[in-house]
Amino acid sequence: MKKSVVVVAMVMMTLVVSAQDNAISKFFSKYQNDDSFSLVNISGKMFSMMANIEGSTPEDKAMISAISKIKGLKILRKEEARNSRELYKEAMSAIPSQEYEELMSVRDKDKDMKFYTKESGGKISDLVMIMGGNEEFMVLSIFGDIDLKEMSRIGKSVNIDGLKNLDKIKDDKKQKKN
Repeated sequence: MKKSVVVVAMVMMTLVVSAQDNAISKFFSKYQNDDSFSLVNISGKMFSMMANIEGSTPEDKAMISAISKIKGLKILRKEEARNSRELYKEAMSAIPSQEYEELMSVRDKDKDMKFYTKESGGKISDLVMIMGGNEEFMVLSIFGDIDLKEMSRIGKSVNIDGLKNLDKIKDDKKQKKN
């Protein structure tokens, strides 16, 4: 009897976690075939292939090491969007608050950006950035073994709007603890 209760509890927990992980995926799925959105989807295979590149400097090697730990990246973006604020609110409501922690908020003129992470075992396994402006909207999701400082460097080097702000997160976390 006890074993069956434990098994049922484990199955239910798995279903709940799967449903929460799928909330962001469902948001992407809803809009991925809409031609008014740009979609980027990079698989873990692509990142593992990048790990075979040899870096010439210590910074290159550190970046390659960080990239090799990423399991996937998705970006959904809409420019000249009249409904960007509605999309922003919809994306924000897709974030399961019991699983994700808000790391940072940025308001820059006509844009709002929020960063969320999901941690397990003290490591970040998922990073989500949601950005909405007057006529611009973007959701970015990175999953794998994530180092925020390395993601910031990668964001700066490939010019991904928002990721360059990640280097501020460690300082923000330190200030909140003090």
